[in-house]
Amino acid sequence: MAENRKKVAIIGGGITGLSAAYYLQKQCRENNLPIDIYLIEASSRLGGKIQTMRKDGFIIERGPDSFLERKKSMGILATELGIADELVHNATGQSFVLVNDQLHAIPGGSIMGIPTEWKPFVTTGLFSWSGKLRAAGDLVLSRSGIEEDQPLGTFFRRRFGAEVVENLVEPLLAGIYSGDIDKLSLHATFPQFYEVEKKHRSLMLGMKKARPANSTPQAANRKPQGIFQTLKGGLQTIVEALEASLTDVTIIKGTKVQSIAKLPENRLRLSFTTGQALDVDSAIFTLLHHQMAELFEVHGLLSYFEEVPLSSVATVAMAFSKSQVVQEKEGTGFLVSRKSDYAISACTWVNKKWPSTSPDDKVLLRSFVGKSGDESIVELPDHEIEQIVLQDLRKVIAITGEPEFTVVTRYQKAMPQYLVGHKDRVKKATSELAEHFPMIQLAGASFEGSGLPDCIDQAIRAQDKVIQYLKPHLS
Repeated sequence: MAENRKKVAIIGGGITGLSAAYYLQKQCRENNLPIDIYLIEASSRLGGKIQTMRKDGFIIERGPDSFLERKKSMGILATELGIADELVHNATGQSFVLVNDQLHAIPGGSIMGIPTEWKPFVTTGLFSWSGKLRAAGDLVLSRSGIEEDQPLGTFFRRRFGAEVVENLVEPLLAGIYSGDIDKLSLHATFPQFYEVEKKHRSLMLGMKKARPANSTPQAANRKPQGIFQTLKGGLQTIVEALEASLTDVTIIKGTKVQSIAKLPENRLRLSFTTGQALDVDSAIFTLLHHQMAELFEVHGLLSYFEEVPLSSVATVAMAFSKSQVVQEKEGTGFLVSRKSDYAISACTWVNKKWPSTSPDDKVLLRSFVGKSGDESIVELPDHEIEQIVLQDLRKVIAITGEPEFTVVTRYQKAMPQYLVGHKDRVKKATSELAEHFPMIQLAGASFEGSGLPDCIDQAIRAQDKVIQYLKPHLS
């Protein structure tokens, strides 16, 4: 009966919110649940940081460009949406690190910067002999014995020394989270390294034992396959497919939640900046942590999220004719050592890594600017950022003339930083909400993983909890 129907609101229309709406709709259909679903997004579009520009035959990602295939939820969702045939792997190729104005190949056998093969590590020019000897100390060092959370930088410098961390580990790990490894949480970002040390003592030996079978020498004759995937038409393809699939969901765009209030019988009132309000029985919030802190400040909850920073980054995509660009070292891109005198922190040779993104006679370079503690460049006008990036690229790559076009995308105060103690903060938030707002679930990039599959996994868990919460009242 209509009076027995329940209302669930999902606040935030990024990949987490879209996935939560999709899977909640699916459960309602399969189990004939009397639930009305509302998806509320403050901006005029869905997808959050996922934005794909399709221009002159190019597929240009303005946000994330891929996801790890081994995290299965993204592939499963694509299959359910009928777009699995759009999935493609990245082309395998050499990646480099820029140190002292020279591109050095990332040593073969490195797993997130941790050596698992001796010859490539010994022969690389990335490190001095003293740096290599210090890194080899990992083989004899004891376990740290530290059980509590600690910064990534502290953990890795103890195992490998400063040089290997600064020239290889830091560019790899910091780039993933756009953060400072001396502040980022080991337990929240890369807990697998903590577990490897705990189990094997040496990270080098432990990571070598943990390598998947297809990375062993016996598999050398197999055709290599990239570990990342994307969609031929860009990641926005999955946003478009999700939005089209939500036929039982009321989608409200351009509407921001201004305040929340608890009503009798554990219902929730959402008040919007438009002056309107919506009363619901349960809600999933997929906002960033600082937005959650603002909403719950009046209730005396989640205030500790205000202290957690958000970093700013910008991406700069430049299109060229192939005749304009000469790459002395063939590869798929490079990272930049933090101590190098460059504004860019990384560059992807997109047409090499993702051949389907560019016409055959074109080159697409995508650079990243904005480093933790030095983010002022992100606030500069587009033309100034373009010139700074082009100047940096010309130090590394032979480029003649100007780009055919440039696309600058900013994400200001948008990248959550998983600082030391992050897991404890998330656990505390979950506990506070369970006590004071049991109808609310948290999910999204600020909480339990910022990769696309991580966000989808959180969405699935959150909507499951909503169903469990409402189940006694769904008769």
